[in-house]
Amino acid sequence: MKVWIDGKVVDGPQARVPVLDHGFLYGDGVFEGIRVREGRIYKLEGHLRRLAASARSIGLELPGGLEAIREIVLETLRALGRDDAYVRLIVSRGEGALGVDPSTCPSPRVVCIADALRIFPPELLARGIDLVTASLRRPAIDALDPRVKSLNYLNNALAKQEARRQGADDALLLNAAGLVAEASVANVFAVTHGGLATPPPCDGALAGLTRAGVLELAAELGIPAQEHSLGRYDLLAADEVFLTGSGAGIVPVRSLDGQRIGAASPGPLTARILEAFPDYARRCGTPF
Repeated sequence: MKVWIDGKVVDGPQARVPVLDHGFLYGDGVFEGIRVREGRIYKLEGHLRRLAASARSIGLELPGGLEAIREIVLETLRALGRDDAYVRLIVSRGEGALGVDPSTCPSPRVVCIADALRIFPPELLARGIDLVTASLRRPAIDALDPRVKSLNYLNNALAKQEARRQGADDALLLNAAGLVAEASVANVFAVTHGGLATPPPCDGALAGLTRAGVLELAAELGIPAQEHSLGRYDLLAADEVFLTGSGAGIVPVRSLDGQRIGAASPGPLTARILEAFPDYARRCGTPF
């Protein structure tokens, strides 16, 4: 593991954040999770634009601007020296006084972590994962807009914890209206009658970059795809279900709440997208 922090790249165990950093104290900050495959950074510019939008939405300045942040990502990856990796890019409010007042933090802090990552083991991906519906609901958009990738992921962590306690691999999160938002840290796709559907951000889904890539790839492959609201029923009635995320990639879903989804996992359309996605990712990647 390599970490860019306070102006230099260090080994993971050497990286330290002061206890008065408001990212640590209050979750006051934003982040991006970025995947690197075959020496290319997937949709780097898209991740940087989303980071900037998240930062603006909470009134947070990016130190040095996007170009400086971009160079930090490249420098950290070059120090890591791996063709396949995961980057966690964090901008916190920085060090300040006790209390939630952001004005006590004069300088935001940038941290860039680069390391290997494996969310699910290969054998689990080969057979498909098991989901359970979390009892927790996704916060409403007027409480915390899901398009902001903030450092407050307690809702996601508790949903994942609940899934593990029930012997499942991941959790399905619904919003207050009972509509599908997303999994604990991944977007949800349903396949029905040869077409794709995924919940819109207004239902509590993050506008994921891998999600966007699957929608673009579907258009290239001639697969009908659209954003529209989904209920738990729609997933149970679907021919196939899969998740997408920067860390996990494309993940077939075998069951929801103990009920089998489809006849095989991955299903034929999911398998088609899995086969085509690596080439798409290379075309959308920035070499470093």
